[in-house]
This record gives sequence, structure tokens and C-alpha cells, in this order.
Amino acid sequence: MADTFNYIIVGAGTAGSVVTGRLSESGQGTICVLEAGPPDRNPFIHIPAAVVYTLNNPKINWMYKTEPSEGTGGRSIIQSRGKTLGGSGSINGHIYTRGHRSDFDAWAANGCSGWSYAEVLPYFKRNERRIGEGDDRYRGRNGPFTITDIEEPDALCEAFMEGAQSLGIPRNPDYNGASQDGIGYVQRSIDKGLRVSPARTFLYPALKRGNVDLRTHSHVMEIIFKGKRAVGVRYQRGGIEETVFARQEVILCGGAIASPQLLQISGIGPSDLLNKIGVPVIHALPGVGENLTDHYAARMVSRIHGLKTINERVRGLNLIKEVLRYVFTRRGALALTPTLVYCFWKSMENLDHGDIQVSFTPASYPEGIWSGLDKFPGATIACWQQRPRSRGYVRARSSDPFEYPELQPNYLKDPEDQRMIVAAMRLGRQLMNSESFAPYFDQELWPGNLVQSDEDLLTHAYQTGNTTYHPIGTCSMGATESPETVVDSQLRVIGIERLRVVDASIIPKMPAANTNAAALMIGEKAADMVLGKRPLAATEL
Repeated sequence: MADTFNYIIVGAGTAGSVVTGRLSESGQGTICVLEAGPPDRNPFIHIPAAVVYTLNNPKINWMYKTEPSEGTGGRSIIQSRGKTLGGSGSINGHIYTRGHRSDFDAWAANGCSGWSYAEVLPYFKRNERRIGEGDDRYRGRNGPFTITDIEEPDALCEAFMEGAQSLGIPRNPDYNGASQDGIGYVQRSIDKGLRVSPARTFLYPALKRGNVDLRTHSHVMEIIFKGKRAVGVRYQRGGIEETVFARQEVILCGGAIASPQLLQISGIGPSDLLNKIGVPVIHALPGVGENLTDHYAARMVSRIHGLKTINERVRGLNLIKEVLRYVFTRRGALALTPTLVYCFWKSMENLDHGDIQVSFTPASYPEGIWSGLDKFPGATIACWQQRPRSRGYVRARSSDPFEYPELQPNYLKDPEDQRMIVAAMRLGRQLMNSESFAPYFDQELWPGNLVQSDEDLLTHAYQTGNTTYHPIGTCSMGATESPETVVDSQLRVIGIERLRVVDASIIPKMPAANTNAAALMIGEKAADMVLGKRPLAATEL
């Protein structure tokens, strides 16, 4: 078999880039990386504020669609996923949030041995080059992936945060440190005005070492098995089918939608589904594609007066000024994330830590969706439950690898999710109506003052809410005896040899966070597992 490597990595997204980089760095064998999308040459990938132009670009975005549901008011919602080097880490909103320590302790308590907070913290730290405030017991300073703070404080953001403090919500300069609760500017994967991409950080250096063969525009069609051992994959590139083999392992890094679909069309999944789509059962594994979880946000837009918002800063002559400023200094509105402030707080006073989140940005978009900016001075808050209880699924519609799977997150199906999103919206309104913010708050335009009852607020969430692009859980890690488990604590697919899943699909329960930071950590930890290294020593704090 001439086209044979030690490792095949399917997907050059966030986790795939990290695994490739670390395996290449070790010098232990050759690696073939298969990416369905193109190289990451699109300039909108790298200019922070231009992320809004990647969310509707099918050349670099899979643009999956969810099935309609009651929780979305009967709407289908576009679920953006990166289709280029760096994956969703090349089209996300740049936010770096790890989650609360209790999230990872809950993973360990539910059968994920080695994944407690004390055990994953060393991998977060190894990955990170934190520039800015932070306790070095929690933050990494020497890793390759750069995390920075916003360089220029914003007056409207400061007023919003002062209002939160007047309500008893503390200012938190480092929500990735000892405590998550509180309010503060977001931390972001931006350095010197450009996106810090997983591909540019980990994959590109690996390509220079000579032991990585990267193949873009290569859509994997199925995993090849010998009995119950993964030995290679079949893929299509330029309309031609090709096959590549692995001496040691096949590693799936396709993400929470593509990884379960590939397993299913390759014969691993719920037997009734495989029989329905006409795929011979290699190994019946009922959890494949189940447990889909995602954050679902309700957004509220207000008119602002007395201060300039981003809406005015990027219109007409002001836009020319911002473009020139960005070109020459890599600062200004074009160097900003779409969201500037995060507030982690509680829906009920008796909770030990936060369960809801409100984000703020001094900009507004029609109907709250990242797109063109409104023509008036505006601000937006987004409100969601940090650990949604609603569960959905990803199911292949057929054996065709090019047909998008059925995607049903079941947003807001659980009554607790409904209660929490309403509580988050009420908190958001309190913040917008605080005394500190009052000089700049004109009126709430959307949904508006007529929407006051819990029922009406929930209806607003149903009819206008949207994903925050954090799907996880569809190849869930856990105790091997559980029918919901797809991979064990070493990320090996249950019942199959030489096959791992390394991406956000293995996350068993949603952390109170954007998921890109967790995907980076998963890639780091998985690389040590693949290489047979002892895990990094746990950090007890």
C-alpha cells in the first residue's frame, strides 16, 4: 500500500490542527490530513470584524440547517461550521472562554476518567500564550495560541459594566482564572489585529517539518475497516475517489456534525438508523449522533444616544478612517470582536455559581443577527443559559456522504432552559436600565416595551432566537457501559480498534463557555494519548 501513513486525521479544524501539530512535533511517524474545504486564504477569515462575512459564505462555511422545532417558532436555523483550514476556529467570533471548573469535574464524575478540572488545566495552560492580566496558576504564558485583551476600553461598555456592579455583579478581569462569575471584557484569539487561527498556529508549522501531507478539497466518504479495525479512509478530491491507509490510527476531527455523520455512513451507529439508510452495520453504537447540545440565545436591541457606537464608526467617511487606521495600526473597529463584554451570573440567588450569561456589544444588527449594521446608534445584548438541558441529534439521511444530515438541536425543549433564558433576558434588561447606563439608553427597540410577561419574553426567544454556534456532544465521552457513550476516556470509539474522535463532539455536557477553547484543550490532551505519553500532572488549586 503505497499511500500509507502512520496517522490519518480527518478534518483540519481546531482540534485537528492541534493534534496534527503535536504529532508532527514528536517526529513519531507520518501524518495525512484530509480537509474538505479550501486553504484559509480568504482575507475575511483574518480580519476580526470581517467574521460577519464568513457566516454566509458557502465556500468556507458548511452552512448546515437545523430542522424546524417549537423552540425556534417553526424556523430552520443556519448552523455555521468552518469549511477551511482551522475549521470553525477560522470563522468564529474569536472569544476564548474555558468554562467553570465544575463543568470538567462533572465530566470526570460521570465516567470521564482523567478529565477533571485539575487534570485538564495543564493542557489549557500548555496551549496558551496569555497576554494580559491573569494568575499564572491558571493561565499559560508560553504556549503557541495567543489570547489577548481589547486594547482600547469602550465608554459604552464601561457604563454597561458599571451598571452591573451597581447591581452587585463584580467586575472580573479574568473569567478564565480562579472565578468565572462577574462581568468583564471578553478575552479573544486576536494578536496584532489579526485572528489567531488554529491552522496558522499548529498546522502551518507542522507542514514545514516534512512529515505531514495536507490534502485540501478532500471530502472523506467512508472509513475503511478490516473486521472491527479502522485501517484507512476513502475520499473524493476533484471528482476522483482515492484511498489512504493508516498503520496506526484514524483520527476523526470533523466536529459535532460531520464526525457522527461519517461514523454512521461508515457503519457505526444506531442499528435502526443504519438499516434505514441502507448501511451495513459494522458495529452497533446507539449513542452516535445523539446528545446534540447547543447554546441558544435571545437577542435584544436598543437605541443609544450621547455616545458613538460601532454602527456610526463604520459608515461613510468614518469607515474610510477605520480602514486606514486598521491598515496602519491594526487597531480600531475592524480589530474588534463582534461581542465585547461577557456577564456570567445566576438566575437564582441561592446558586453556587452562574447558570446564565448576557453579552453586550456597542453595535446592532437588523433583528439581532450578525449581518449588516443598523443605521442608527445601537447596542445589542444576547442572553442564554450556560448549560442547556435540551438534547437533540444528528442523523444521516442516507448513505450519501455529500447529503447533509438531519440536524435537530431541540432548542428550549426542556422547561429549565425556558426558565433560564427568560431569567437571562430579565437580567439583560436590568443592566440596560441601570443608573450608570441611563445617560446613553434611549429605548429598547426589539422586542420593545410591550413585551413584558415571561410568556411574551419566551415567545420572543422562540420566534427570533438563534444559535451561538456551539454544538457538542454527538460522539459523547463517558463510561463504556453506558448506551449513550461513543468514545471512552482515551477518545477511542467503543468496540472499534485504531479509531478515535478528537473534537467538540466528545464533550458529554456543555461547559459554561464558547467551545473553541475546549476544542483546543481536547486536541492537546488527545495528542498525548495518541503518542502514549503520560498525562501532564494534575494541578490542584
